[in-house]
Amino acid sequence: MNDTICAIATSQGVGAISIIRVSGEESISIVNKLFKGKNLEEVESHTINYGHIINKNGETIDEVLVSIMKAPKTFTAEDTVEINTHGGIAPTNKVLELLLENGCRLAEPGEFTKRAFLNGRIDLLEAEAVMDMINAKTDVQRKMAANQISGKTSDLINELRNDMVQIISNINVNIDYPEYDDVDIITNDLLVPKMTNLKQKITKILKESENGKIIKEGIKTSIIGRPNVGKSSLLNALLEEDKAIVTDIAGTTRDIVEGQIRINGIILNMIDTAGIRETEDKIEAIGVEKSKKIMEESDLILFMLNNNEELTDDIKELLNKLDNKNYLILINKNDLTQKLNREELNVDKSRIIDLSIIENKGIDELKDKIVELFNIEEIETKDPTYLSNTRSISILRRCLERVEDVEQSLKDNMPIDMIELDIKNIWEELGTINGSNYEEELLDEMFSRFCLGK
Repeated sequence: MNDTICAIATSQGVGAISIIRVSGEESISIVNKLFKGKNLEEVESHTINYGHIINKNGETIDEVLVSIMKAPKTFTAEDTVEINTHGGIAPTNKVLELLLENGCRLAEPGEFTKRAFLNGRIDLLEAEAVMDMINAKTDVQRKMAANQISGKTSDLINELRNDMVQIISNINVNIDYPEYDDVDIITNDLLVPKMTNLKQKITKILKESENGKIIKEGIKTSIIGRPNVGKSSLLNALLEEDKAIVTDIAGTTRDIVEGQIRINGIILNMIDTAGIRETEDKIEAIGVEKSKKIMEESDLILFMLNNNEELTDDIKELLNKLDNKNYLILINKNDLTQKLNREELNVDKSRIIDLSIIENKGIDELKDKIVELFNIEEIETKDPTYLSNTRSISILRRCLERVEDVEQSLKDNMPIDMIELDIKNIWEELGTINGSNYEEELLDEMFSRFCLGK
């Protein structure tokens, strides 16, 4: 943290401008050695200065604009310089080379954001949101990342921790200073409603965070059914392109075909699977097994049936496995004679949609049903303040389990000082979500996923 780092902050290639970012105690003095123009060590903070970058022989490398930002009011909370060069690989790399020759070290992936965290400029949730903002593909994803960067999501965790601090403080006062009459005596009976309230708050955050996961990762959607029911045709219709090969030969799709569509700002990761049937073809059999596995892992199953085909025993068996899953039953080929007996369908009849892909019928109804099933309309219009990454959500789930353990301990009349230790452990674990408590290995792993200039 005592050295000065630098990196290219823009995508490399031909463009109007490239930006090289420098951060650390010596950032201004190092850049000043290369800069022909005003003395950068004497200019005001947060100013843009025109000049040229020159090498030790006085040769002009490029005409530049240099932004000077002095600590602590910078992204890293350190002195920071940004050099705006002409876009292009050669001038950008040459300026970077000169910085390295004059005392800078090449930044590690995500090191600028890591320094911002370590210097107290942002917390861990806000740091993670920086990468979410960079990777945002939809406006809803952008809004969620913006809320997390602003600290709104961190406030949810801070509120939980503050509630627990009050409980822990009261218990400690009772134990250490029993002679104080003006402090509430914390008993097991008094703790029960406090822990119930904490449990309700955590449960609410987790439930709403399901929306955050949908916004960030999308909805993993598998198209399941027998060969030749129209799975590939449905994928192509939803994507509005010929992504999958469509023929009337059963078993054409032997491996998965993927694509993405957006419905009201939410991404659906579509997977067209191999048709499910008994087969002696080894390659096709592997595809069938993969289809069944994908069905188990999907957030949404679009189970396609052929209106012109009777139900088979293997399909009936799969339909019985749809309980407790998000699914829609799509009956395709309604332009053909009906041979499918709908009375045999052991499913929620409100989830059945009639299709005729060849006539382009039922696609809009399908999209509307998906919107209804996942409350996408509400997600799109609501201010998205959720936990959205797997790390944070898994920690919060563990904390919920521990709160439930404390509730059980209270029912079993465990000593209050033992329960206080359990509550303190939950408080500390909640701190790992926003980085109040952290391990160096976690930071290294997390920030390694960032780009160099961030």
